[in-house]
Amino acid sequence: MSEDRTGYIVETDIPARLDRLPWGRFHTLVVAALGITWILDGLEVTLAGSLAGALKASPVLQFSNTDVGIAASAYLGGAVLGALFFGWLTDRLGRKKLFFVTLAVYLTATAATAFSWNLATFALCRFVTGAGIGGEYAAINSTIQELIPARVRGWTDLVINGSFWVGAALGAASSIMLLDPAVIDPEHGWRAAFLIGALLSLVIFFMRMWLPESPRWLMTHGRIDEANRVVASIEARFTNLPPAADLPRVWLRMRRSTPLMEVAHTLLMQYRQRTLVGLSLMAAQAFFYNAIFFTYGLILTDFYGVSADHVGWYILPFAAGNFFGPVLIGRFFDTIGRRVMIAFTYTMSGVLLAATGYLFMHEVISAETQTLCWMAIFFFASAAASSAYLTVSETFPLELRALAIALFYAFGTGVGGIAGPWLFSALIDTGSRASVFGGYLLGAVLMVVAGLVAWRWGVAAERKPLEAVARPLTFID
Repeated sequence: MSEDRTGYIVETDIPARLDRLPWGRFHTLVVAALGITWILDGLEVTLAGSLAGALKASPVLQFSNTDVGIAASAYLGGAVLGALFFGWLTDRLGRKKLFFVTLAVYLTATAATAFSWNLATFALCRFVTGAGIGGEYAAINSTIQELIPARVRGWTDLVINGSFWVGAALGAASSIMLLDPAVIDPEHGWRAAFLIGALLSLVIFFMRMWLPESPRWLMTHGRIDEANRVVASIEARFTNLPPAADLPRVWLRMRRSTPLMEVAHTLLMQYRQRTLVGLSLMAAQAFFYNAIFFTYGLILTDFYGVSADHVGWYILPFAAGNFFGPVLIGRFFDTIGRRVMIAFTYTMSGVLLAATGYLFMHEVISAETQTLCWMAIFFFASAAASSAYLTVSETFPLELRALAIALFYAFGTGVGGIAGPWLFSALIDTGSRASVFGGYLLGAVLMVVAGLVAWRWGVAAERKPLEAVARPLTFID
């Protein structure tokens, strides 16, 4: 019989078989293969932020602070459109195919950035680079949800997304060397930084080759035989598994794709409350993160007199706080619960940012103590931001999961992410600490409000199968 069984009604125990698995080498490899992409993204974004001073000093580019903000916004604009387009394709063509397409887009554009000669070419290359990374968000977060057992899904998701900051630390360390005039001409150094990022991305191609297609995606797209083979190959890696005969089974009608009208009805009618929660979380964290992180180097150089080639030293501890937050408190999202921890991390991030901004305005902290404050803020904010992706990727049906992630990412980044770097660059250009504090206060309020929204209307999805959190559209009674 043909693999394509679109429209057939079948009975399967695939979700239960995946969730019953103990943690094993397979899951560790999934974390490594997906986490390395976020490491690369962290390297990419941090290099761009750390290179702000070099781009301003470049005899070819001669960027202003506003130009730096425009380039950052171009990257985020590309990420928005890339997420929407590739997210739609991910639900139609599968998670695995899009892994390679989006990575190829990223690799090509990053390499091209090294040869930019003015603002227009630099911004265009950053736009296309962002499109590749935006597409990665949908494919990777969908795969995490669909391959990791329910009992550790939250912590795993947070750790993989938090691995962005391992790349950030690498990017900061690289910028110290690449911008040191004693090592390399800074005009060549910033170009080499982008070329290195492109070369490193080649490693990911090889790491992804062994990753299977999501069995959950396969089973709903008329490829039930292939889905069973994938699950059987995963189970073969484990010993002493209990018999699968007594596992819960579900009935579903297989389909090739989900019409956009059904997607709209699901998001705006059936799960309207969840949609509002997701939009609140994504928009708040996008403004908070992108506004601050993309202009962090400008704060250090313009207000504290830190030289461009030393910015990386300050980003290293900042990145450490961001990484260890999800690692150390991520488990509580599976034990204490989603609603409590999301509300706590969002609110704590906002309160700490407001306090730090107040100290900054009154000039009572130095560049070093400012960095320590950022470490404390983003210890919580990193977990909060990752939990936004966790929320939108597990609280909507499987058939539109990737597109839902893309839509929420696009909205959050469009509302908060693109405007944030531009706004903060303009505030920094005023030279007024009070103006910058006003921007910080706006970010703090957005985070606190989003935390309260999650507390009131969030979904308690901890340790529950995906199909119990959001019933797939193809399931039938």
